[in-house]
Amino acid sequence: MNQQEIAEILAKPYSQDLLSGKIPARFAYVGLDGDPRVIPMGFHWDGSGIQFFTVPKAAKVRALEQNPRVAITIDTEGFPPKVLLLRGSVEVDLVDGVPDEYLASGKNVAADQFEEWKAGVLALYEQMVVLTFTPDWVKLLDFETTIPKAVQDLVDAKQN
Repeated sequence: MNQQEIAEILAKPYSQDLLSGKIPARFAYVGLDGDPRVIPMGFHWDGSGIQFFTVPKAAKVRALEQNPRVAITIDTEGFPPKVLLLRGSVEVDLVDGVPDEYLASGKNVAADQFEEWKAGVLALYEQMVVLTFTPDWVKLLDFETTIPKAVQDLVDAKQN
């Protein structure tokens, strides 16, 4: 999948809604023991890229330094589901302090308690790890204009 195709899918209104929503992404990676992991993670979408943030000593940091390939799902709770599927790699960067983008992502999720949350975060973290995600494959399933291929194949077979 080329970058133009990826950009077109990410620019769709449903994709934009999911990328700016309050539901955490499901972040899948391979642990150091070779077993898969999937965890919910808040994220920051800046209009062109996705960033995740974590504790420097988190087990996922060492695993991602060894194997930066990840799969991400961002979806909805309602029906019909809207699902953004992404695959790609993350770049792992240790930074001093708390990135403004992390604080911005917290404002989206913890709006009612943002100031208390922010004060706690600033007091706790001396450093953070920024995981900058670069997709090389994306798919939007909105169940209106796009559905999973296996379902489409079944629909097509029933119509013939």
